[in-house]
Order: sequence, then structure tokens, then C-alpha cells
Amino acid sequence: MTTGRVRGIYTTAITQLLRNRGLEVVQASDPIRERFDASFEAAPADVAIETTRDRQGVELSGDPDAVETVASELESLAIDSFRWDDDVPRGAVFDCEVVDAGGGGGATVDLGDGRRGYLHYDDVDGYVDSGNRYRVQVTEPVPPWAGDDPRVEPTLEVGDGLVALSRDRTGVSAALRGERADELVGMTDLLSVDVPDDWGVRWQGTAADADLEAMGTALERAVDRALELEDALADAPETPGEPGRLAAPRATTWAWFGRESRFALDGVRREVETTMAGHHRTKAADRAVSAAVDFAEAVCDSPGESGDDGDGFPFGAVSSQFGPTTGDRLEIGHGKPDGRLISLGRGEVTDWDADGSVTLERSMRGGGSYDALGVPKEEGDVAVTKFREGRWWYPTTYKDETGTAKGTYVNVCTPVELFPDAARYVDLYVDVIRHADGTVETVDADELEAAVDDGHVSEELAEKATNVAAAVERALSK
Repeated sequence: MTTGRVRGIYTTAITQLLRNRGLEVVQASDPIRERFDASFEAAPADVAIETTRDRQGVELSGDPDAVETVASELESLAIDSFRWDDDVPRGAVFDCEVVDAGGGGGATVDLGDGRRGYLHYDDVDGYVDSGNRYRVQVTEPVPPWAGDDPRVEPTLEVGDGLVALSRDRTGVSAALRGERADELVGMTDLLSVDVPDDWGVRWQGTAADADLEAMGTALERAVDRALELEDALADAPETPGEPGRLAAPRATTWAWFGRESRFALDGVRREVETTMAGHHRTKAADRAVSAAVDFAEAVCDSPGESGDDGDGFPFGAVSSQFGPTTGDRLEIGHGKPDGRLISLGRGEVTDWDADGSVTLERSMRGGGSYDALGVPKEEGDVAVTKFREGRWWYPTTYKDETGTAKGTYVNVCTPVELFPDAARYVDLYVDVIRHADGTVETVDADELEAAVDDGHVSEELAEKATNVAAAVERALSK
């Protein structure tokens, strides 16, 4: 049976989802143990499921088959669930070369085949300079929408949440203090597992709940992984060579949740615990919101019923408390189905309504022309964008300095989410434009077809986008 360790704001929902699918959740946190009327083993995890720093989705890292099993479940949550496999997965080993050792706390390194990594200066002995080569391991992969480089370190380590084996350690230690740490270290001698030379053992805090059998299984699995990694690197030269991947025994996949996916997770969570309307949508907005959501749910007997957009999400209350509201600066986070995130710039919120409507104005620079409209960009132009939470499209009207419209561009996308600092969605390629003379046309339908052929957009989602575009074109043509 596939086992998973879950952490972050989606933990309750994903735990219930996996249990509904017959998968086993292990190493559960104390709140999860209290929330579920079930027991959770302190056993090794095949896959670790961690909420991303920006709370937009989750990282799945571990055994490739286990990662695929869980990723498939999350991908099927709703129409706007996306997943991307990472070719720089957690635990992978690369030979790299420093390409930029400028200021700051670290250097940019070439991992081969166009991949980049970030090597912190404090992790390296000696001075780091351009051209230096190192053998490194990926310790912190990054989602494709983040725009950052994965962190790499000159180390070798394996682990599963209960125990870690590392080439940088010696002997046996524990990530705890006091008697329990001493007990874990002492119990290691009772385990009939031979740890290979040059690998140190480090018990994690979750091992405090494990019995002797679980500890033995965890250590045995960690040793097997260490030996597999050594075998994979056996033919590599002692000194780092040309940049490239040497071993990737584990897989990493990223799941991004759109608005409908978050509401689907709300429904799963509601099977276990009182869950307000828009629970995950609200928590994804800002870390400061989590405590307020937890408090509200703790004192409520049933989920909230308020909301103006038909799904019960209290946009007005959330937005007025945390943003965005009139006067705020808002970025347009233009996601792509291949995982990239493109910023379309920031603007000022000039109008706001509790029904989820926000008007954003941006000053445009001169030069070039507006996509598809074919009219020049000129100094003094203003782009007026109108978003509405949960809508599958949004219009941007370009105006000159006198206020005369140059044309309108309607972007078709996954349901818009208006977070405190950014509007987020995934672009679905097909768009509708209205020229200054009133002519209306649909553009870039071929790009949507290509995205379907490439496997980035599902047939169902493409059909939805096409229908939305057709409806928008009819409305603009009236």
C-alpha cells in the first residue's frame, strides 16, 4: 500500500482524500491525529506531500510510482487542477559548474541541459568562483511557477521523514533533545541493520512516536536507498565533470490548485471537520489568514453560507480584511499551462465591490503594438482591466491619453482568484478581441489546440475555454 506524509494548509483535505482512495497516511501531525477518528502509523512514507511556500499547491516527492499515484488523484480534483513533473527533483545528484558568483549569499550553477541551480556560499568550503565545479544534490526543488532556481548542496543524503542518512554526519544522533533523543540513539543499537560506512544516522522528530519495528523498517529502507545511490554514482569520476544529472532515484511532481480545485478540497475537508465556505481559497491568500480561519471554524457549528458568486465564498469579507481593495497595488500573475508564471505588471485598484469585482489601471509605455489588436503602444496609454473572482475570462481595454478606447482584449482563463497582492489564473490561450471600430474576433485558437496536443491542457478544459470564448464573442458582437 502506498504511504504518504502530508503537511501544510491542505493536510486535512488531502489526508481524507487519500484515505478515501485506500492509501495510507503516516507520520500524521498532532492536529490530524486529534481530527480523525483513526490511528496513524509512525511508518516510513513513500511520498512526502508538502504545501508550497506561496500556498498555491503542493510538492510531491518520493518513490516515482507513489508520486504518480497521488499526483493522479490530485490532478483529477477539478477542471483547473494542474500538475508538472520536475526534471530537477528532490534528492537528484548533479555535476554542476558555477556560472555566476556575483553578490548575495550564493551562486548560480549550470546543471546541464539548460537547467540552473542555486548554491549557497555557506554550504561550500573555500571560495566560490565562476568555472568551479561541484557534485551537488537537490535539497529544495522549486515549482515551475516560482521563477526561482532549486537549491543544491555538495552533500549526499537520503530520508523518509523518520530517519535520514547523510555523508556529512557520523554516528547516530536525533533531532530532539533530552531523554527521548537519548532513547532513540540507544534503541538504534537494538536494530539489526548494518549502516554502510561514511553514512551518519539522524532520527527525525516524528521517530519519537515509532516503535522498534517501525524504526527498523525505516532504517533498513534508508540504508537500501543509500546503497542504491552509491551504485548509481559508482561509475562517476571522483572529481566533478561536465554539468549533468548523475542520479535521480526519487521523483518530484508539482500540483497547482485553481479556484475550483480549492473548493473541491473544501468539500473533502468538510467530510471530516467544520469547514467555512472558501476555506482553502482564504488560507491560500496569506499566512496571517490561517489563524483567523481556524478561529472562525472553531466557534462555528456549520460552514459559512454567505457569498455573492454562488459558491458561498465570502469575497467581500476576505478582501476587505486582507485585500485587494481600492488603492492597493495588484500584480497580474499570468500562469501558463506548462507551469510558467509570467507577470503582466502591476496596477492600482481603482474600483472594488464586495461581489468580487475589481478594476485595475496600469500606465503603459510607448513602443511596439498591442497583441492581436495591431495598434501602437504610445506614451500616456492606460490599460483598464476588470477582474471578477471566479470568472473564466477578464477584459482589458486600452485607452489613449484622451480616454479614447484603442480596443479591448478579453483573456480566457481558469477561474480568476484575487489574492491580496496578485490576480492569479492559468491562461487558456484562446482570446477574444474587439477593435476600436467594433469588429470582434476570436484569436489564438490554434495555440489552445497545440496545448492539447502537447498534453498541457485536457480535452475537457479546452472545450470549456472554447465555449467561454464563443459566449464572450457573441456578447461583444451585440
